[in-house]
Amino acid sequence: MLDAEFFRRWMTTTAASVEREAERLTALDSPIGDADHGSNLQRGFRAVREALDKEPPATPGAVLTRAGRLLISTVGGASGPLYGTLLRRTGKALGEADEVERGQLAEALGAGVDAVRQLGGAAPGDKTMIDALVPAVDALGQSFAAARDAAEEGAVATTPMLARKGRASYLGERSIGHQDPGATSSALLIAALVDASAETEAGGE
Repeated sequence: MLDAEFFRRWMTTTAASVEREAERLTALDSPIGDADHGSNLQRGFRAVREALDKEPPATPGAVLTRAGRLLISTVGGASGPLYGTLLRRTGKALGEADEVERGQLAEALGAGVDAVRQLGGAAPGDKTMIDALVPAVDALGQSFAAARDAAEEGAVATTPMLARKGRASYLGERSIGHQDPGATSSALLIAALVDASAETEAGGE
């Protein structure tokens, strides 16, 4: 079972990953975006980490809804509303339960991804974060590791795609050959689940 502490670790682990990978995310964003994806997410997840450390929410849903609100208020560009919507909708779908199972998280995250799709109008194959998130949700029922691998494969698979949504779509065929930064950061978010679950298992030994 996954409690509030697990979800707090998921967010703080994501924050640490974004810190490490901020320059790479910005480098990916440079040729097809505004060259600020890494720095924007870095600022947002720093705020999330600080808030969760200062006053940890009591339930899994509350952790994610608070993180989502902070991302919306602190992250510039499209990333704030998209990531904020993803986490807030996932948190709302989890409700007020003290603990949830991985299958419940998969279902709730699916609701979050659907909300992102509605907000941005993107579908799989459009070269966006959706290309990493959809396969991750599909694989999450198997294991966190399967979701991580599916998200990473989805992010890499955006490289040969023609962007049809977002800033990159303005470039037309020049968007081909560049890995999407949003899909890449989404893969970091999903990969952090593995690290958070590893800490949970270690703590239970």
